[in-house]
Amino acid sequence: MASTYSSDLKLELMTTGEKSGTWGTITNTNLQQLEQAASGYLSLAVGSSDVALALSNGAVSNGKNLYYKLTGTLTANRTVTMPDSSERVFIVEDATSRSSSNYTLTVKTVSGTGLVLPIGSTTVLYSDGTNITGKLQTKGYYTPSANYTAVNGDQIFVDTSGGGIGSPVTITLPASPAVGSEVHFIDSGNNLASNNLTISRNGSNILGAASDLVVSTNSAAFTLVYANATRGWIYKDKI
Repeated sequence: MASTYSSDLKLELMTTGEKSGTWGTITNTNLQQLEQAASGYLSLAVGSSDVALALSNGAVSNGKNLYYKLTGTLTANRTVTMPDSSERVFIVEDATSRSSSNYTLTVKTVSGTGLVLPIGSTTVLYSDGTNITGKLQTKGYYTPSANYTAVNGDQIFVDTSGGGIGSPVTITLPASPAVGSEVHFIDSGNNLASNNLTISRNGSNILGAASDLVVSTNSAAFTLVYANATRGWIYKDKI
């Protein structure tokens, strides 16, 4: 009977009596793959193209690492794709640059759903073999230089002073948010009284009203969390 391969890491599973003379080599390769899954690190340039990771049968391959660092300046929306049918946990660090763009970075399976990464975040991801979800996340801070569309988990420094955007700015909330989605805002330029921040509701209510939120208080710092369709986005904390 020929070898088979494990479902998650595609390790070669030998049957009794086969692979005479190569058993040691195959075992060593399996151990290398286990080491890769336990502590493997890979830096991936994703600025100019999408990346499809692979899980090759019985071989070290780029889809088996524990930690992925995504780099480069995004020139369009980018997607990192994990193969289907593999259940595993891995970590992704978003070290990309977005310059003044609203480009997004998504990690997903080939045929399922995934997660849009907040800028500068490091996220523990879980794939059930069909979809990818985020479990733990360290969030980075982002200072947009133009109007910007937020994603769940964004921590945004808003600077409308002369050293920042320098004019009123609009931050658009995520479309179709899930309950518990959050976006954090901090007036880092201490200038919102002069150049206001408009938070565009993007189809969802804010504080129970079908209208955008205008922030005009210097040094404002607050988090909006999505509660439900009626209340929409509400304050989680506010300074």
